Amino acid sequence: MTVALLPPGFEALEPFVDAWAITGAASRARKRNDSAEAERLAFYEVAKELAPAALDYLDRKPLAEFDEGEKRLMNLMLSLAHVAPTVEALGPAEAQHARDREHLKITRASSDLYA
Repeated sequence: MTVALLPPGFEALEPFVDAWAITGAASRARKRNDSAEAERLAFYEVAKELAPAALDYLDRKPLAEFDEGEKRLMNLMLSLAHVAPTVEALGPAEAQHARDREHLKITRASSDLYA
């Protein structure tokens, strides 16, 4: 029997858990910088479709009460927030922006408070 990594209804995101269910804004930013365009796009295409349902699901309880699957789902949605600008706005310019972001280090963010 396979153990579900995410809450029911979000199975399509399970292939991305290892790569994108990352704790910490700095780690998510690093993953964005280090990932290939195809990797970001594959994650984005699946996650953007499930984002409204995921956010509705996660809003049903306080962060402090999330189980491990819900924490992974939240981290996937936070990673989507890092990836979406690369797909929606930057496109081919992402490579240059990634180099420029090396000078702007994220050390912590409000999203890290619940971790």
